[in-house]
Amino acid sequence: MSKAPRRIDHICLAVRNLAAARRIYEDVLGLELDCEYVAESEKIKVARYYIGEVALELMESTTPDGEVAKFIARRGEGVFLLSYQVDDVEEKMADLKARGYELIDDKPRRLFGNRYAFINPPAQMCGVLTEIIDGDFDPKKGERGE
Repeated sequence: MSKAPRRIDHICLAVRNLAAARRIYEDVLGLELDCEYVAESEKIKVARYYIGEVALELMESTTPDGEVAKFIARRGEGVFLLSYQVDDVEEKMADLKARGYELIDDKPRRLFGNRYAFINPPAQMCGVLTEIIDGDFDPKKGERGE
């Protein structure tokens, strides 16, 4: 069995309107924006904040067929996913597969210097989309992380 995650990397909230959500979170909680980015591969526009070393991301879908849009249509706005920092995404995926778990992704994806994968379907994780991630988030590296 591979090691447990080191920490929660980030929490994503699905929102209908990113500008409106930003106003609320910045005013009510006093959060300061770290960065805003668009990830075309995931069909999302994101505002990222840090609370300690954990990031909070507000995500708006850029298309009606994006996963965030589908989530909001089914469940409304709210917690979309939890992301856990691991030492090695591929190693953790291999461990889970070897123990008979069904994974959403067959191989890691790349985004802004990170490798990540969606693991067990939400129904197997108490209704939560779960992501594992390694690397260091750097929006200057470009969407493909290069």
